Amino acid sequence: MRVPDLDLDLLRGFVTVAERGGFTAAGSALGLTQSAISLKVKRLEDILGKRVLDRGGRGVALTRDGETLLAYARRILALNDEAVRRMVAPPVEGRLRLGVADHFIPRNLAPVLARFAQTYPEVRLEVEVGRSHDLRAAMADGALDLVLGKRRDGETEGRPIFTETIVWVAAPGWEPPADRPLPIAMLPQGCMFRDRALAALARAGMAFEVVFTSASLPGVAAAAQAGFATTVLGRAGLPPGLVELPALPGCGTAEMCLFGDAEGRSALVEPLVGIIRASLDATAN
Repeated sequence: MRVPDLDLDLLRGFVTVAERGGFTAAGSALGLTQSAISLKVKRLEDILGKRVLDRGGRGVALTRDGETLLAYARRILALNDEAVRRMVAPPVEGRLRLGVADHFIPRNLAPVLARFAQTYPEVRLEVEVGRSHDLRAAMADGALDLVLGKRRDGETEGRPIFTETIVWVAAPGWEPPADRPLPIAMLPQGCMFRDRALAALARAGMAFEVVFTSASLPGVAAAAQAGFATTVLGRAGLPPGLVELPALPGCGTAEMCLFGDAEGRSALVEPLVGIIRASLDATAN
């Protein structure tokens, strides 16, 4: 049986619907009508012989097949856009001062920077790693151009890049002590992950004690890796030597966003966003 080729235009329509949350919003983003976007998704489903979206209720939702396709579609589109920019578009050049929240570091940052530097050698990329709110304060002071960081609960500012699940982690074999409060390692007060973790434990009625505080994420992770305490991290950036503790209360998800003048720097930003998303999708698969 001949394997069909996937149309990039149809994939772009599908990805936009998934990211924008509906056909109308996707149509506005792509300059098309709602019916035109719906037709693109229907044609894609016909090619695949599978439904990728559930259209009932108040909006649209990805099916299981749709979730699988979304990861591949993003990687395909990112590679296509990268090739077009490299071969057709004017060379991308300039200076970009980027702040990156330390939650993104463990497995994702190094390969992203390496690929970006290799693909766009004329771009001078300067990276500062730290806590989200510190980086955004630096951006407000003019020290950074863009920040990849966490969006706080109830906030609408920033361009969403990906959503990650917040999970409790500890060293392999570590178990919560039965005879004393749960020992936890945390970032200082003001950290959204800390706030989520303490609120989840309080709701569950679990006694806890903050036994280790560090201003750096590697420091908190090291305390957990050593078996001294448990902590919360984003699942997408889980470092080696730590495993999830599903028995502890859930802490929800965190939205990682790009803050700053993304539109004004689109020639530099879009390639970077594409590489970040492709890296995350490749890690997830």
